[in-house]
Amino acid sequence: MNKQVNTTVTYRQGSAADDFTTFLIFEETLADLVSRLGFVGETSWGDEAEQAKMWQQRRPLYAHLSQTAEQFWVAEQHGQTVGFARSILRGGVRELTELFVKPGTQSAGLGRGLIERAFPKEDATNRLIIATSDFRAQALYLKSGVFPRFPIYFFGRPPEQVPYTSDLQYLPLHHDEATIATLGGIDADVIGFRRDIDHHWFLANRAGFLYVRDGRPVGYGYVGQASGPFALLTASDFPAVLAHAESTAQAARYTQFGLEVPMVNETAVTYLLARHYQMDVFMAMFMSERPLGNFDRYIVTSPPFFV
Repeated sequence: MNKQVNTTVTYRQGSAADDFTTFLIFEETLADLVSRLGFVGETSWGDEAEQAKMWQQRRPLYAHLSQTAEQFWVAEQHGQTVGFARSILRGGVRELTELFVKPGTQSAGLGRGLIERAFPKEDATNRLIIATSDFRAQALYLKSGVFPRFPIYFFGRPPEQVPYTSDLQYLPLHHDEATIATLGGIDADVIGFRRDIDHHWFLANRAGFLYVRDGRPVGYGYVGQASGPFALLTASDFPAVLAHAESTAQAARYTQFGLEVPMVNETAVTYLLARHYQMDVFMAMFMSERPLGNFDRYIVTSPPFFV
C-alpha cells in the first residue's frame, strides 16, 4: 500500500475497510462545525442510537464512494485515523466528495496534505466541490484553485398531496442500459458531464422517475428519504415535477420531504417558497475551477456529498 510520511503524519490510500471510521470522523467534524457556527440543528454525534441509525442509512453511500473513488486518502497520527479526503472522476470532471479532519488536529496542516493528494489538477477537464461555509475550509479550497459559483440551501417540509396539471408523463425508472444512456444524455445537457456509474447506484437505492413529453425524455428525478438529483431540460417544468415528487413522498408516508437546491434555480426556489418550504440555515457552496453546467435546471443529490 502506498504510504507517504510528513513528519508526524502518515498518509495512506484508503479502502472500504475505512468506511465506518471515516463516517465517525464526518459526524464528529459536522457536530463541531454546527456548534462553532451557532446552528441549532442536531447531529448524531454523542448519541449511540442515532449514530447507529445514521450509519445504516449512510452505509450504502459510503460503500459506493469508496468503491468508485478515483482518490481516497487517510491521514493517521500515532496510529489513529485523524482525517480523510476522497474524490471521484466522472466524465473528466474531478469532484472532491469529502475532506474532513478531526477537531483539534485541523491546524496541523492535515487538510492541505489531504487535498494535495486527493484533489490534483492533472488529468481533469474541470474540478468541483460542494463545500461547507467554514472559512478555514473555504480558504483551503480557494488555494487549491476552485472558486464559489452559487450557494445551495436545503428546503424541507412535511409532504402533502399537491394538485398539479402538466402534459408530462411520470414514468418509473428501470435499471437497464437504455435508461442509463437516456439519463447520461440529460446529464450532459444539464450538468455538463455524464456519470453513469452514479446512476447505477441511484437506480439500485432510490425510486426514480423519467419525465416524458410527446414521447421524448425531458428530465429525471429521484424521490425518497433522501431525494435528488433532479435534472430537467426545461426549468419551467420544475413546479409540476416537484408537486409530483412531494405527492409521491406523501403517498409513501414519509414524514419529511426535502431538497438541496442551487440558488440559481430561480424556478424551483420560487415554487418551494410559495409552498411554504422551510430553508435550513446550514448553507453549502458550489465551487469549481471553471464555470460548468446549467444548474438553473438542476437540484443536487441529497445528502450533497456529490452533485
